[in-house]
Order: sequence, then C-alpha cells, then structure tokens
Amino acid sequence: MNDLVPPPVTSGKSLMERLEDALLPLINLVFLLLMFFIVAGQLADTPLPDLPGAVDQTGNEPPHADLVVTTAGDWQVRGQTFGAAGLPGALPAPDATSPLKVAAEQDIAMDDLEALLRVLEDNGYEEVILLTEPAS
Repeated sequence: MNDLVPPPVTSGKSLMERLEDALLPLINLVFLLLMFFIVAGQLADTPLPDLPGAVDQTGNEPPHADLVVTTAGDWQVRGQTFGAAGLPGALPAPDATSPLKVAAEQDIAMDDLEALLRVLEDNGYEEVILLTEPAS
C-alpha cells in the first residue's frame, strides 16, 4: 500500500542549516525596519518653549500663543473669537521657520482640537506647537 504523505524533503541539509535558512528573511526584515526608522525619524531643530508647568509658578502669566482654544471649543486670537472662515486672516501667515503656537485649555475635547488642526492644515500651516496645561 502507498503512503498518502510523502517523506519530508531535506535536500541534504542538516536541521541547523534549515533553521538558519528560515531565519534569514526575518533578520533581513528587522534590518530594513531599523534602516527605515533611522532614515524616516527626524529630530526637531526648534527648541520647545517653556511649558506652564515647567517654569517657576511665581507668576500666573500664560505663555505667548498665537491661538488659544478654550474648553468651550472657541478659537481666540488676541482675545477675539473666530470661526473657521475668519481664523486664517487673523493668524500670522504660515512660515516654515517659526511654527504656529496653539495654547489649549486642559479640558478641551479631542474633536474640537482635531477640527482646528484640519482648518490649520487646509490653510497651509505645516508645523504647530501645542501648549497645554498640566494636570492639577
């Protein structure tokens, strides 16, 4: 009677040689991922401004921000509230050398922040520094 399962094909290699052959694609993949993250990762050249929790708490003066997002979801520039249509005209022009500084209050909803970032991206702002309040 004939066996239904053919004998294993070893091609004359030992178990250790076959194991090394099987690990080679994995080693190549890990090497390629390492090279990708080295090339794709970039360090920021601009230093971050002092955050409210990092400086001495003697004064309660908020850091300078081009745009303030309140807990209610309002977008304020120099104390005036703007909507999506009027916001780009009130902000400084997009500049690659100085990113836009956005201060967000502590309890802001993520949906409000995402909507703001979409508006900024649509109007040419490529870099944004987000200033937040520390948890109390």
